[in-house]
Amino acid sequence: MTAAVLAPRVRPVEGLRQSVSLSWRTLVQIKHNPMELIDFSLQPIMFLLLFTYVFGGAVAGSPGEYLTFALPGLIVQNALFGTLNTGVGLCNDLTKGVFDRLRALPIARWAPLTGRIVADVVKQAWAMALLLGLGAIMGFRVGTSVAGLLGAFGVLLGVVLAFSWISVLVGVLVKEPERVMVFGFAVMFPLTFVSNVFVPTDTMPGWLQAWVNVNPVTIVADAIRGLLVSGPVGSPVTGSLLWALGILVVFGPLSVRAFRRRA
Repeated sequence: MTAAVLAPRVRPVEGLRQSVSLSWRTLVQIKHNPMELIDFSLQPIMFLLLFTYVFGGAVAGSPGEYLTFALPGLIVQNALFGTLNTGVGLCNDLTKGVFDRLRALPIARWAPLTGRIVADVVKQAWAMALLLGLGAIMGFRVGTSVAGLLGAFGVLLGVVLAFSWISVLVGVLVKEPERVMVFGFAVMFPLTFVSNVFVPTDTMPGWLQAWVNVNPVTIVADAIRGLLVSGPVGSPVTGSLLWALGILVVFGPLSVRAFRRRA
């Protein structure tokens, strides 16, 4: 009997258990390949130090003022770029035949995808905590409350969970892991940089502000700023969650369908 027949008969609860097991498999590999965690650590540290101390004085008058504005946006930017690792890792597993072995087992077809995403969401939580910790050393202070801090983690990880499905779809469709990174530079790079992550929207030309205001990255950055520092919370948080839900509804089924065809 083939896995294609067995997979649909797997109960949802069993599928969730399998997803957790596969997530743990991915996280345990960090012991043997610490570079996976360094990827989620070194780049955000470099971005935070670079933008704060090189551009902070020119943009906001002082590195401290710029840190308060930019850190929430840098957390969002780093998280979205981090989702590319999900697609790269998945493509590597497919290329190396990992899923050929899993296909012989009676597991839910969506479990490997969900397991990979959940593991990377855990790594994203580590990266966010790392940036907040380094930011605190540099002088950043949460200006709201513990509830705001926890809310920021929740909103960001929810958005990361949704955006990861875009990376998963790309990782399944391409044949080489490097193509996922090409997609990142072609799509994620302009999406994150043409936003209010690094500079306030009102400093941009009017025609560009129209795009920046509807850019989902801007909306998520505003939500994280509101939850961590100050400012509107309800509208940007709602917008962020709606974007996340829309992306999940569209790219989740597309990713599972593409995965079934390839694996």
